[in-house]
Order: sequence, then C-alpha cells, then structure tokens
Amino acid sequence: MQKSEFTPEEEQMIQREFQSLLDDYARTPHRQKVELITHAFNFANQAHYGVRRLSGEPYILHPIAVARICVKEIGLGSTSICSALLHDVVEDTDYTVEDIQGLFGEKIAQIVSGLTKISGGVFGDQASEQAENFRKLLLTISDDIRVVLIKIADRLHNMRTLGAQPLDKQYKIAGETQYIYAPLAHRLGLFPIKTELEDLSFKYEHPDTWQEIHDKLEAVKSSQMESFEQFAEPIRERLTNMGYAFTLKARIKSVYSVWKKMMRQQCAFEDVYDLLAVRIVFTPNESMSEKDQCWMIYSAITELYRPHPERIRDWISTPKANGYEALHVTVMGNNGEWIEVQIRTDRMNEIAERGYAAHWKYKTGESDDGELDKWLREIKEILEHPEKDAMEFLGTFKLNLFAQEVFVFTPKGEIKTMPLGATALDFAFLLHSELGEHCIGAKVNHTLVPMSYKLKGGDQVEVLTSNSQHPQREWFDIVTTAKARNALGQYFRREERRYVKHGERLVEDAIRMDKDLAANHDMALARLLNYHHMTQPAELYAQVGQGAIRLDNLHEIVYPKKGWRSYIPFIGKKNNEMAEPEKQEIVKPKKGPHTITLTDDELGKKFVLSNCCHPIPGDEVLGYLDEKGLMHIHKIDCPEANLLKTSFGKRIYSATWNTHRVQSFVETIELKGIDKFGVFIQVMQTMTKDFHINMRAINISSEDGIFKGTMEIYVYDRSELDELLKAIRKIEDIKEVKRVITDN
Repeated sequence: MQKSEFTPEEEQMIQREFQSLLDDYARTPHRQKVELITHAFNFANQAHYGVRRLSGEPYILHPIAVARICVKEIGLGSTSICSALLHDVVEDTDYTVEDIQGLFGEKIAQIVSGLTKISGGVFGDQASEQAENFRKLLLTISDDIRVVLIKIADRLHNMRTLGAQPLDKQYKIAGETQYIYAPLAHRLGLFPIKTELEDLSFKYEHPDTWQEIHDKLEAVKSSQMESFEQFAEPIRERLTNMGYAFTLKARIKSVYSVWKKMMRQQCAFEDVYDLLAVRIVFTPNESMSEKDQCWMIYSAITELYRPHPERIRDWISTPKANGYEALHVTVMGNNGEWIEVQIRTDRMNEIAERGYAAHWKYKTGESDDGELDKWLREIKEILEHPEKDAMEFLGTFKLNLFAQEVFVFTPKGEIKTMPLGATALDFAFLLHSELGEHCIGAKVNHTLVPMSYKLKGGDQVEVLTSNSQHPQREWFDIVTTAKARNALGQYFRREERRYVKHGERLVEDAIRMDKDLAANHDMALARLLNYHHMTQPAELYAQVGQGAIRLDNLHEIVYPKKGWRSYIPFIGKKNNEMAEPEKQEIVKPKKGPHTITLTDDELGKKFVLSNCCHPIPGDEVLGYLDEKGLMHIHKIDCPEANLLKTSFGKRIYSATWNTHRVQSFVETIELKGIDKFGVFIQVMQTMTKDFHINMRAINISSEDGIFKGTMEIYVYDRSELDELLKAIRKIEDIKEVKRVITDN
C-alpha cells in the first residue's frame, strides 16, 4: 500500500462517503447509534491516514464501502458497521485487539479479531496460510455469524475494485471467491451477493467470454423487457382486483448464469431461452396464512397462462437449507416462451435478499431450529475435528456448500434435508455416526438397496446395520457429504492411533528381546526407518500394527551382512534404478510481478502442462509454482487450479502463450448425432481434407438411431480446435460436439 498526504478534495470525498453511510443507516429500522459509528469512523480514519490502495484512492474508502454493504445490502446494525469500519486496523496498523476492546467494547473487538488474518496454525509449517485463515474465519460462525457476513461484504468490495490488482492477484482472488465465498454467500441466503461474486469472478478469469455474453445480453434486453411488460400486464390487473399490494419485477439472467447454461447444455447463446424470470413480492393479508395466499396467487397466474407440469417448485412447505422460501412456477408466455414466476411475501423476499441477517430477525423463539441452524451446528462439528491437510480441509468444507437439496423421510416420517447426489450411506451418517459405521445397506421405499444408492426426493429410508460391519477406505468413494467424510476421517484417525500404539509396543518388544539392539536402541530404530524409507516412527508403528511390516528379520536389517556385492554399487541393481532420471528445469522466478510467458522450446521442460485439464496453446491458463520449484500450467477454470488459487495464492502466476504451431497436442472430442448413412464420412472429410487433422484413436457406437463416440486428435492450439468444432457443428445430422478432458 502507498502512503501520502490527502488533498482537500480527497478529504471532502472521505467525509461525503461517510455521510452516505450514515444516510443508509438512517433509512434502516435499527436503533440509531450515530455517535458510536462516528467514533469508529474517526478512529479508523486516523489509523489509516495517508494510506492508499493500489488504485491510488485513500484506503479508508474501503472500510466505509464495506460498512455500506453491511447496512444497505445485508441489513446489519451498528455493531457490524463499527466492526466493518475497524476491520483492517489491527492487521494494517500498530493498534491491537486490546486497544479496540478498550475503546469499543468486547463484542466489537471479538468481531474485529475474527476478521484479522493470522499466521501459523493447525495445519503446521508447510500449510496454506489462506486455508488457515479460512478456518479461523469459519470457526467464528458458531460464535458470531456477523464475522462471516462482514467478511463476505469485504470480499464483495474487493471484487468490485479488483481491476487495480495485477493479473496473478486477480486469478488468486477470483479463484478463492468462486471456490469458497460465492457458495458461502449462497448458503447463508445472500443470493444477490452470491450472484454478483460469481459474475465478477467469471469476468476476471474469462474477460473475453464475459464481455461477449454481456454484449449479447445488452442487445436483447430491450426485447426481453417488452416481453415482460406484455406478460406482466394481465397479472398486475388480476392481483390488483384481488386486493394485494405488490411489486412485479423482471430479472434477466447474469452473464455467469448464462455461460453455465451454455456449458451444461453445450448450446449457443441464442439457444438459451429462459433469460427472463418474473418475481412477485406481495404484502399478505393477516386473515390468512402466507402459504395459502401464495397458492391463491399461483392459481390466478395459471388461469392466465399454461403452467409447465414438471417445473413447479414448492419452497414454502419445505424451505431450502439456507432458509429460502418461495413458490416457483414456469408458465408459457404469449410469445411461446417459458417464463419462470417466483411468488414471495415481503418476509420471504427479505430472507431471500438478506439471508441469515433476515433469518435472525424473523426467528420466533428458542424452539425455532431451521435447516440453516442445523447446518451451522454441523459446520462447527467439522471445524472441531479438522483435517490436518489444508487442501483436504477446504475440500471437506466445500462439500457442505451444496446449493441443491433433496428431501427424504425416516421410517417414522421425519423429514431430512440432504444434498443432491447424497447416498444411503450419507443418510446413515447424518442420523448418527455409529449408524454410518455399521451400515450394510438400506431399505428405500421398502426395497433393499446398496449403501451407494443415490437418494431421490421423497424417498423413505431405513438404514440397515450389522455389528460386524466396520468402515472401509473405499467408503470415501461412496459418501458425498462433509459430515460423512468427517466421521470416516475421525474413525480412521482413531484406528491409526490404535495401530500406532500396538505397533510401537511390538517394535519396542522386538528391540528389547535382542541384546545387541537393546544396547543401541536409537540407532536400531533409525536403521529400521531408513530400511523402510520412512522418516517418522509413527508411520513405521502404524505399518507394524496393521501387520504390513513384519519384524522377523529385525537383527539382519539393523546389522546387515556385507558381501562383496555391497562394494560394487551397480551390481544387482535393476535397470530402472541405475537409469539417470530425466531432469526438469527448476523455475527460479525473477523478482517482480508473477508473470510468465510460455514458449515452444520450454513446454514440457521448464513448464509442465497439467494432466488434470490438458491445457493447450490458446487456452486461458495460469502457472502454479510447487514446493520443488516446478511450474505447472493449468486452465484458469480447472477445478484443481481453483483449489490451488484458494490455498496457495502466493505461488500463482499469470501466464501468456507465445507459441508458433511447432508441436501438436492430443485432444479428445465427443460427438453425438443422428445415425444416418454417410454422416461420419462427412466428419472425417471435414477433419482430414479441410483441416488436415491427424487422428490417434476413434471409438464410435450406435443405438436406436443415435450415434455417439470420441476421437483423439492432434491439434496445434485452441483456435484450430475451435474452428474444427465449429465446422463439424455445421454438419446437418451432428447434434453435439465438444472438447472433453480424458487421461490421454
């Protein structure tokens, strides 16, 4: 951060922004504590005086902006506003948490402490500092949810001003936002913020694609709004006649949402037909329940427009896990297009817009224990038994951020919420860890199913157990929920401790029984570790305890007999032991921006193209410098790269291609189409005659008039591949062709 005196114009701008914060606060129903907020602002303003952001603007504008998001977009009060204004003081100045407590009280100091980054932590010296900070942040969920809400506001403002950061920082911040913060905002019910975080992350990771879709949305916006007005007019008239006060709004899909649909359906922008949704927010009459009135409005709409029978979503009878309530129905508009209508009361809308902050407001008492409260307790349980590995911890937590749920029932009819894709084994662990550990299968709707059965909405599930059953490592491939994975992890850690204890006893007994070894205990143990290529005694003890390592020849291992072969090191060695390994250059980045250029002669030597996503020249990529000094190249949107951006942001480099079609790369494309005579010949002609593409492998099958297959082909870069796919799509009977990632 830079530091310099502020100009009079900048001083005026700071005061103007603070006054806007007070104006936002005055429009809320919160008890007005303007004096406390002003005190916090003056303290933060003095602490950050002269400090500037990378953009050059005074740093204090950032805490003010975060505080405005807290009050205006999340609905928080004076304690959160003060904490937001002070959130960087401890981290960036000489003031301490104790100073904050003395001036502003224990609660504000506790929140500021939760927002302050930390060093070191439970993952050890080699751990990701980012992952440790995530854990510290998430631990505060059960103590004071406002810490997380303010952190999300902080991240939102950082994303809104991300353009001032260098490219490598943009990738890091956008990656961890997409991986953790956007799903977390969604889980806490902050849907507008979640949508904006996703959209901004996509904008910085794929700027060209974002701009292209954005321009196309702008081009069709006027026609979409015309459709909305024609569609909405009869609804307005009907609701007015019913005596309701209401608002009727049009909502156009975000750029990221459109792109996701294009990727999921492998279609062009022009084939995304549900760009428009309509939202009705009404004030219910006190004489009737909210639920009944939502269904009355549903009936009124379906009398005007024909509903889609399979696209009704009742989130009123059973709210989503993040507290969301609404009734969704998709109807056919006058122009023949399907339009989704969302029906909400004022209360439901506030919860949908402001999430947990509004959920707090509407809690009715101690017995009011919704799905969100249950989820928060589950998070606390996971965090109390964290994975030792930072990446595993983040992966486990990420599993708990599912956006979609299914509702299933116990044999007694109690409803349970499970993430989409959860299995019968997940359900067993949800009910109790002992049920999970002894699960042998389940009865779903009175039919026997394996523990790997994927649950469907409305299933009634009875867990079957056996005392002789115990968890297997393969169960990690069956479970999908964080609760189940965490329970399995705890079980195997307990087992490992038992094996270590048993193995240590066996090793110590074996050494004690041999006089020579007992006289040189430490040397004997060191040689035993070296013989088995281990460095930690606990690792050895665990293997011995499980029976994987026997101690029958312990004396010979510690005191080996030296024959003549031992003096000629190459005798008796296998070829692969003697072969000189192919050396890879170690990257020693120069000081300065984290930027690298990928050239033909350095690919595969200085830079390693990652197998997980198979980047080729022209793909949007980044570099990751591992602990051994090797630079791995990933696509920007590669799932593994997203985790690396989230956990090891300081090792992320922005990367650009400077290649000249010198070497080719194997890519796999997948085709589907109508199985007509000659269609595949057209594909082959397009590839060989028009593009001169060489092929490595072809796999084609046909069933019921539809053919599908994969082809491994050699291409120079992304542009050549894109042009080829575009040409194949023009073949009349080809319905889908796309690039896929396989282990070539």
